[in-house]
Amino acid sequence: MKRTLAIASSVAMVALAGCSSQIDRKTASGSYEYLKTKEQESLKVPSDLDAPAFSRDFALPELGQEADPKLVGKSLMIRSPALVLPLVTGSHIEEGKSSATIWFDQVDDSQPLSRAIWNSLLSFLDEQGIGVDSFSPEEKVLVTDWMVITKEIEGPWYSFTDEESEIGRRFEFSLDVKPHGRSAALTVELKDYMQTLGNDVVAEVSSMEERREEVEVLNQVVGHYEYQIQLAETRRIARIRQGINTEMGFNADGNAAYIVEAKYDVAWPRMLLVLRKLGFDVKDLDKSNGLLFVTYNGDQGSWWDGLFSSDKELLKKGDYRLKVARAGADRTSVTFMNNESVPFEANQVSDLYSAFAEVMSEDNLDI
Repeated sequence: MKRTLAIASSVAMVALAGCSSQIDRKTASGSYEYLKTKEQESLKVPSDLDAPAFSRDFALPELGQEADPKLVGKSLMIRSPALVLPLVTGSHIEEGKSSATIWFDQVDDSQPLSRAIWNSLLSFLDEQGIGVDSFSPEEKVLVTDWMVITKEIEGPWYSFTDEESEIGRRFEFSLDVKPHGRSAALTVELKDYMQTLGNDVVAEVSSMEERREEVEVLNQVVGHYEYQIQLAETRRIARIRQGINTEMGFNADGNAAYIVEAKYDVAWPRMLLVLRKLGFDVKDLDKSNGLLFVTYNGDQGSWWDGLFSSDKELLKKGDYRLKVARAGADRTSVTFMNNESVPFEANQVSDLYSAFAEVMSEDNLDI
């Protein structure tokens, strides 16, 4: 008999623990007796006596106008706060801002910042199979179609099954671009919400849950943006290491130059590898103006023998300058100059062409 009672008591305790664990994960543990506490009246001091000095060190702050007085006891969730994660290079958040907002600064000049953000957002939605309800680049607002996800809601331990809940959400993304166009803030707001659980439908959420939903989707967008940047950088490095074709031609000023079959952002770092292989040391550089200040140290031994077979020295040791400039959407011009910025003559450019083109076309140069 005692054994039966012990087993029954154990089962009852486990059942209670199983039922309560679902709520306890999100609420504070311990007693809620404080909810029964009533506010005490202030000390009444006769008019003919001096009132004692009361300290306000431990006074509770007054509730704000937007505070929900019902958020007490088990109705108050204690989950960790939802934080926007500025993962993208040049991104940051504003401290104390209640909205789900992230700021981006321009670090890549290949396209306008606003276009890069919108393209990344549209790419994320397409990858997730989420439609676009409306999009206005002029008004800088995009509204998504319904994002529907299915979640399993754990039931009591004794049911042995979990219930499925469908959650639908629609979000509005807005972009605030600074007048100079090099900084922009992306903000997301929960526009519509609907959750179904069995026959029950919930169309509203608390402000805390609303922010959690907004931050969650914003972090997914930011993570996708960062992944795209890393993927583009990996591809760019791979392109830099690949051989690039070069031909003789002229720069925008009509001077003899080499025309490299690559975009400027690929040709520029590739030039640093090629010059090092050819025996040049880069003393200084200015990427914004496409200038390289170099010193030629002479031929590099056997490697040069097959390229410069003539007994005549094609290039004297000393300081030189190079001008790297865009020559179209996918081409770049490289102009060799002396230390006074005077371009090489066409015959000298032609003499150096075989060596320059050979190294430029070589694969897997060390970075």
